[in-house]
Amino acid sequence: MNCSILNHRKLENRLDTRYENRRYVVGGFVVLLTLSFIIRLFYLQILDSDYRDQADSNAFLKRTIYPSRGILYDRNGKLLVYNQPAYDIMLIMREIHPFDTLDFCHIIGINKEQFIKRIADIKDRRLNPGYSSYTPQVFMTQLSAKECGILQEKLYKFPGFYIQNKTIREYAYPNAALLLGNVGEVNKRDIENDNYYAVGDGSGRTGVESSYEKVLRGEKGVEILLRDAHGRIKGRYKDGAFDISPVSGKDLKLSVDIELQAYGEKLMKNKLGGIVMIEPESGEILCMVSSPTFDPSLLVGRVRGKNYRELQKNPMKPLFNRAIMAQYPPGSTFKPAQGLIFLQEGVIDAETRFPCAHGYTFGGGKPACHAHPSPLPLVGALATSCNSFFPWGLHYMLDDRSRYPSIQQAFDVWKDYMVSMGYGYKLEVDIPGEKRGYIPNSKTYDNIYKKRWNSSTIISIAIGQGEILATPLQICNLAATVANRGFFITPHVVKEIQDMPLDSLYTEKRYTKVDSRYYSLVAEGMRGAVAGTAYGATCRGANLPDIEVCGKTGTAENPHGKDHSIFMGFAPYKEPKVAIAVFVENAGFGATYAVPIGRLMIEKYLRGFILPESQMIEDNIVNSVVLPNAI
Repeated sequence: MNCSILNHRKLENRLDTRYENRRYVVGGFVVLLTLSFIIRLFYLQILDSDYRDQADSNAFLKRTIYPSRGILYDRNGKLLVYNQPAYDIMLIMREIHPFDTLDFCHIIGINKEQFIKRIADIKDRRLNPGYSSYTPQVFMTQLSAKECGILQEKLYKFPGFYIQNKTIREYAYPNAALLLGNVGEVNKRDIENDNYYAVGDGSGRTGVESSYEKVLRGEKGVEILLRDAHGRIKGRYKDGAFDISPVSGKDLKLSVDIELQAYGEKLMKNKLGGIVMIEPESGEILCMVSSPTFDPSLLVGRVRGKNYRELQKNPMKPLFNRAIMAQYPPGSTFKPAQGLIFLQEGVIDAETRFPCAHGYTFGGGKPACHAHPSPLPLVGALATSCNSFFPWGLHYMLDDRSRYPSIQQAFDVWKDYMVSMGYGYKLEVDIPGEKRGYIPNSKTYDNIYKKRWNSSTIISIAIGQGEILATPLQICNLAATVANRGFFITPHVVKEIQDMPLDSLYTEKRYTKVDSRYYSLVAEGMRGAVAGTAYGATCRGANLPDIEVCGKTGTAENPHGKDHSIFMGFAPYKEPKVAIAVFVENAGFGATYAVPIGRLMIEKYLRGFILPESQMIEDNIVNSVVLPNAI
C-alpha cells in the first residue's frame, strides 16, 4: 500500500515537473516573440531609413534650402565671383504617375533615352548611395531662369517633380581662371567622405573655390512643409517653428590685383609659361598667371562638362597651372641662393674673387661662360651671371675635407640651406595642385655614382641645372626672401576671410638658415645686374627711371627644344614692394622675353600705368608668338 502511494506521488511529481517545464518553454517563446517584435520595430523606426522616410513623406516634405556661397573680391575690393540664381529639377520617385515624357523632355531640352538613363541612374544605389523612393532626388541641375519659367508653367502636368532654388557662380572678369577655381557637381567619393553633400550638390573643384570650400559653402537649411492625403502642399509645419535657416558662406578678399592679373595674361598671350608676383613683406600673391589660360565662365552651368573636356584635349594644357605645377630647371636664378650659402659657410666673402676663362677652368671650361672681366667678386658674378664663380664656390664647400669629413655630409648641409629657402618641398600655398620641385640629397648621388663622386661630378647644380627643379612660385619666393633680407611669409592668395583670422602659416615669418647680413650683398649684385657694373649686366632691359629694380636672368636648358627664358627680381631696391618671377617656355635667353615682361609688370604695379617709352616694349611682347609650333 505504502509502495503504491509512493509510486503515485512520484508520478504526480513527474507530471508537475513536465507541466512546469512546459510553462517555462511557453513563457520563453512569448518573451522571444516580444523581443523580436521590439527589435523589428527598432530596426524599422530607427535604423531603416526607408520606413521612416515613407512615414514622413506621407505627411511632410522636407526641402533643402541652399545657402548663398561666399563672394570673392580682389585686394582693392573689386567684385570677382558672385552668385546668380539657378534651378534644379527634383523628383520624389513614389509620387510619379504616368505623364507625357516627350513633352517633359522637350521642355528641358533632352531626349527620351537621356530621360530613361537618368531615372535608372537615380535608382542605382552604386551611383546614388542612400537612394529612397520616398525622399527628394535630383533629376537635373542648373536650369536657367528662362528654362525654369517654361517648366514652371507646366509643372502641374508632371506629378512627382518640383523645382529647387539654387545658385551658380558668375565671374566679373574673364581672368584668373586657375587661381579662382570653379564649382562642379560632387561625386560619389565626395558624398562618402563628407555627409554634408548630397547628389546634385556643388563643391569647389579647383583653385580658391576648392581650398576654401568649407568656408565658402556655408550651412544648408531645411524647410518642413505639410502635405495632405493627396500629397498636396498645405503650408509650413507649425508655421516654420522647426525649420532650419541656412547660413551663408563667408566672403573672401583675395590678395590678387585683378587689373594686374589681366595685364599679365595679356602679355603672356600666345606664350607658354607663368608669372608670379608677391608682396614681400606680407607673402600676398599679387598675381598668378599661367599661360595659356581660359575664361572661367566656360566652366559654369550645364555646358561645364562639355567645355571641360575640350580644355582637357587642348595640347597646350590650359588646365595645367604652370605657376605652381610646372617644374623647371631654375637656371641662373639659382645663383643668388648659392652665393648666400657660400657666404654663410665662409667659403667666400665680399672680396673673394674667382677666375673665369669663358668657363669653369677647374672643370676644363665646363660649364661654359660668356666673355666678361676676370677674376670677379660675388656682386660682379651676380650682375654678369658668371658660370664659373658659383662652381668654384661649390667646389670649395664640398671638396674641402677640413670643412666636413665627407662629401655626403657637406652636400646635405648644402641641401638644408636650399630647403630653408623654400626649395625642394611644397611652400604650402593656399590653392591646390602645388608641386615640390626637386633638390637631391647625398643618397641620390651615392646611388647614381656608387659613392664615388665629388663637386665636379654634379657641378651643373651650382648654376641651377642638372637635377635641380623649381616652380615659378619657388623662384618668386626666393626673390621675396632676398627683398626681405632673409625671411619670407608663405605665399598665399587669400588676404582676408570674413569674421575669421588667417591660418598662422600665412602670417608668420619663416627665416632661412643664412644670416640676414649676407642678403644685402646679394641684393647689391641683383641691383647691379639691372643698373650695370664694371663686370657687365644681364638685366639692363628691366631698368626703369625712378624705380630701382633688382633682377637676375635665367636661361634654363631644355632637352626638348629651345631653352626657357626666366627673370627673377624685386623693386624697389630699398623697402621693396613687389617680387616677381617670369617664365617663358622655349623663348631662349632670359633677357629676350622674361626680362621685358618683368619690367612691364613691375611698372604696371608700382606706377599703375605704363610710360610712353615702355609702350613699344609692350606692343612687341603682346604681338609676339612664342609657341612650340611657331619656333
